[in-house]
Amino acid sequence: MSNIKLFESKKVRSAFNEEEQKWYFSIIDVIEILVDNKRARKYWSDLKSKLTKEGSKVSEKIGHLKMEASDGKLRETDVADTETLLRIIQSIPSPKAEPFKQWLAKVGYERMQEISNPEQSLERARENWQKLGRSEKWIQQRMTGQETRNKLTDYWKESGVQKSDEFAFLTNIIHQEWTGLTVKNHKDLKGLKSQNLRDHMSEAELIFTALAELSTRQIAETEKAKGVIENAKGGAVAKNARKELEAKTGKSVVTGENFLPPSKEKKKLQ
Repeated sequence: MSNIKLFESKKVRSAFNEEEQKWYFSIIDVIEILVDNKRARKYWSDLKSKLTKEGSKVSEKIGHLKMEASDGKLRETDVADTETLLRIIQSIPSPKAEPFKQWLAKVGYERMQEISNPEQSLERARENWQKLGRSEKWIQQRMTGQETRNKLTDYWKESGVQKSDEFAFLTNIIHQEWTGLTVKNHKDLKGLKSQNLRDHMSEAELIFTALAELSTRQIAETEKAKGVIENAKGGAVAKNARKELEAKTGKSVVTGENFLPPSKEKKKLQ
């Protein structure tokens, strides 16, 4: 599970390994925070060499994951779990080292809380969306849509849909039926790479996505649907509602609008 954690409003690319029940963090992001150094990659390269010469086995525990870079592309990044990251931090003289250690402990504690109480995960998501500048109206719709989504996936699990690729397959069918676009095509329209499509939807897109998923669940419950194909109905309800709204307003519900920061090229033109 890929994620973005915020330390003093600065992004730390993170990924949670469900199997190992461990967080992995981008080392470069952490170094940029601790030393406030624009040449973090050179700093990390030198530090790795130094640790190796000193006989440290930290370098043997460094992992590699593809994470979204500043240009939106997925690039292989050095990552470390909490234990290894703490050992790296000990080698970096920084006044932010201690606050960062406390932040790491808090991230781990919050994950345990979220497992026992999923509602806390939503509350933390709300806080992150607020920090990213989302409106309260958008946040409320995003959270309502997530609750609708969770109820649908719970029903799918009960009706014989278990594998993650089956979830993705059904999601794509429903999405394509109401939007006219596959999930990938919709992301391409918005200029997204690895970002979560729903985090970049407009309020209207979120509402119609929720309508499609609510309809799918209620139809499946009525028909006592079992298996993959039987659980794919519902997108047409949202499609018909979308077409009616577009006919009344003359505006397209599905758009290329997103919440991405302006690219360097766009900034130059402004």
